[in-house]
Amino acid sequence: MRVLSVDYGKKRTGLAVTDPLQLIANGLATVSTSEIFEYLVAYVQKEPVERIVIGKPMQSNGRPSENMARVEQFVDKWKKLYPDVPIEYYDERFTSVLAHRAILDSGIGKKARRENKGLADEISATIILQDWMNSRK
Repeated sequence: MRVLSVDYGKKRTGLAVTDPLQLIANGLATVSTSEIFEYLVAYVQKEPVERIVIGKPMQSNGRPSENMARVEQFVDKWKKLYPDVPIEYYDERFTSVLAHRAILDSGIGKKARRENKGLADEISATIILQDWMNSRK
């Protein structure tokens, strides 16, 4: 079964997923946050998902960021509708910085970066998932 990662944002939400053997984290998509629940419901109906790992938005001082309330609402809704697919938090501090650095290091041009703002969200979700997987080894 796969593990799915969510980098929940105010406007866009990045998603990543493991392979069925849970060896590698891969970017899946960036979805409008207003449509994220419907997207995930459709995804778990066609792919077996063991659990969801969601980024816990924290400030560098360890306190929750302003996005935490939105993330908690999403988590509560998920737990009510899908109690058999557990969802757990994972610290997402600095993943956006790492994602932007990866994009710059990849050589993607400025125009392409402007046109695909969701790429950083998907990469952030991938970093969250890979870090979560590494923490379990």
